[in-house]
Amino acid sequence: MKMRPKWRLLSLFTMMALILSGCGEPYLSALRPAGEVAQSQYELMLLSTAIMVGVIAVVTIIFIIVLLKFRRKNDNEIPKQVEGSHKLEILWTVIPILLLLILAVPTVAATFNLADVSKMDKKNKDGKTDVLVVNVRASLYWWEFEYPNEEIVTSQELVVPTDEKVYFNLKASDVKHSFWIPAAGGKMDTNTDNVNKFWLEFDSKAADEAGGLFYGKCAELCGPSHALMDFKVKAVSRAEFDDWTKSMQAVKEPAKAETAAAQKGQEVFNNSCIGCHAVTPANTAPEKARVGPNLTNFGDRSRIAGVLDHSEEDLKNWLKDPEQYKPGNLMTGKYGELSEEELDALTEYLMGLKVQK
Repeated sequence: MKMRPKWRLLSLFTMMALILSGCGEPYLSALRPAGEVAQSQYELMLLSTAIMVGVIAVVTIIFIIVLLKFRRKNDNEIPKQVEGSHKLEILWTVIPILLLLILAVPTVAATFNLADVSKMDKKNKDGKTDVLVVNVRASLYWWEFEYPNEEIVTSQELVVPTDEKVYFNLKASDVKHSFWIPAAGGKMDTNTDNVNKFWLEFDSKAADEAGGLFYGKCAELCGPSHALMDFKVKAVSRAEFDDWTKSMQAVKEPAKAETAAAQKGQEVFNNSCIGCHAVTPANTAPEKARVGPNLTNFGDRSRIAGVLDHSEEDLKNWLKDPEQYKPGNLMTGKYGELSEEELDALTEYLMGLKVQK
């Protein structure tokens, strides 16, 4: 019986160690910064942690010294009675002020630096910006990414060049969400009534370490599938980004199915899905008409619905019952039940939607 509390404590620490061991992946962890913003925020975390640990250490040492030096030696002894000390009072007032200044100065400086989005508002003679701007729109439970300069709209996978600032306009189409790429920088809310702006930068070395793919998440409780509202970030070189841009811009009309099965799948898509999903990247339809993710490059993506493996089996399972994988999603009940033959054909068509050969 006496050993049971110790075993419980050991079990608790073991569980904590297992949980914390999953927090260090380079594509997801805020403790492994992958860009200027993340590095700045990480250094501020280290600074604040060092100050807090230092204060705890000093207070603990003073507590132990006082406990040992001024303890009562016997029952007849009365410890020295100290009513106050002006020096100590000044000391423990000045020290916290200095510590706050040490923390406040770099925090305020970083805040103003990270809030500088003036470049994204400056237009050149063509009416475009000289920097890369991405309009992010959050919906239940998916993400849309619009590149206004490039006249491209895509979804679920954000493609960005490394080693340069990428500026974001953030908004939501239904309820409040929050845009967060842990490895690249802190979160920022997406609201329905205003646009938030900020910038991120993706380091090429960190991107290589993460396999060129970072994870993004919604960080604001928005509904039953909030935890499943993921997106992926492909961080590539500027040359690769330009190639991707040209490939997307080259798609002027829906891709033609090459096989008989894919052709049948395209018919199913046109009858059941095209009312919500576009298969061309041009920014022609208004936002209210873009009620589902853009599928132009669906075959090039790394995930299905943001959370499932990019495989034919998982795609079929998603098409059969979206509610099972993302409760409360807007796709549920939008089309009639499909036969196995129709599912196979639609799957082949969707997997063939590629812009990069």
